[in-house]
Amino acid sequence: MKALYDVCAPAKLNLFLHVTGRRDDGYHLLQSAFMLVDWCDTLHFERRQDGQITREDLNPAPGGAPLPPNDLCVRAAHALKQAARQQLGADTADRLGAHIGLIKNVPTQAGMGGGSSDAASTLLALNRLWALHLSTSQLMALALPLGADVPFFLSGGHAWIEGIGEKITPLNLPPARFVVAKPPDGLDTAKIFSHPDLPRASETAIISGFATNPFGFGRNDLQVVSRQFCPGIDQGLHWLESVGLAGRMTGSGSCVFAVLPDDSQLSLQPGGLSSDFENSAPAGFRVKVCRNLVSHPLNGWAVNEIV
Repeated sequence: MKALYDVCAPAKLNLFLHVTGRRDDGYHLLQSAFMLVDWCDTLHFERRQDGQITREDLNPAPGGAPLPPNDLCVRAAHALKQAARQQLGADTADRLGAHIGLIKNVPTQAGMGGGSSDAASTLLALNRLWALHLSTSQLMALALPLGADVPFFLSGGHAWIEGIGEKITPLNLPPARFVVAKPPDGLDTAKIFSHPDLPRASETAIISGFATNPFGFGRNDLQVVSRQFCPGIDQGLHWLESVGLAGRMTGSGSCVFAVLPDDSQLSLQPGGLSSDFENSAPAGFRVKVCRNLVSHPLNGWAVNEIV
């Protein structure tokens, strides 16, 4: 196999996010429900024979900052290549290379896990392109050091998340549509988690309680701190309220979202919201109507677990 094109990396929304404690090493203990949605990045992978890992931004924003040279895609590729040394031997593994083309659609610093999803799709795609035949659990071991959200995107579907992101329980969710609004500014996750005002003692939730109202359960504990750094969060929430929707922030922001009721009369086009509704958003916002996915588009790309 020489190439894999049009590889999907879907975003996620946090239906709720509670901070339940903090470990001695500084990592926060979380509970959340992660939901996959159809706002996706697209990646292309071409096999190289010279051992090099290269990455290209295929849709750079005019005047925007370039992608960092060692982003999560590149780090994921190098982590997989290092694991391949044990699988194939150093001489063979050192010759493995890839050129990664990235079409970045998911907003950055938005709380939607775009970079983590890109990393997970990179692990899955290069595992196939390089014929490594690593199992999901083997890829999971590479994923967590890359970022707390990366294991979720390898898990195959929606999930109940606990710990620092490593405890993953599959969830079934009913199909639904969501309005997602990204203000012009992003947020630095480290700044949010280091803030002294961040709530860190939420009561532990249970899945059965969440299941009674999955799209209205709980809250996002990071929202109260995040809105201090990003006025666009309040702008987005007020706008959603003005059109009759109850919004909240996803992840560590700055995107906000709201579920659309089944009887919503909002006029929709195939690409998202109608122009009239989209134009009612605050200036500079990116607005999209998303549907939740049944499962991850790459579900099953890793080999079956060895029993």
